[in-house]
Amino acid sequence: MDKNGLSSFLLGLGVGIGIGMLFAPKAGADTRQLIKDKTGEGADYLKQRGTELKDSAGDLLTKSKEALNRQKDTIADAMEAGKQAYRDAVNQPPVPPAASSSASSSASSSEGTAH
Repeated sequence: MDKNGLSSFLLGLGVGIGIGMLFAPKAGADTRQLIKDKTGEGADYLKQRGTELKDSAGDLLTKSKEALNRQKDTIADAMEAGKQAYRDAVNQPPVPPAASSSASSSASSSEGTAH
């Protein structure tokens, strides 16, 4: 049930109980005391649920912050690893591409002269 449906249900329940007590075959003083008691119980229940929801929201907020910090650390580590890999690649002496192709071309030219 969604939030609005639950609110409507509780409102209807309260109104129904109130009307039922007003038409109950009890003395007026007894009915008023019963209404007062039930109202107090309802207020206590709402305070308890409010406290539980507040605690639950606090726990969710704490867990969310922890997860966010873990993700932030992971991203920072990945960024640093990428920067280090870039530094390593830039600082290595380049392998000359001509050296590998000239070695293969000189090997093929010496094979051609052997015939």
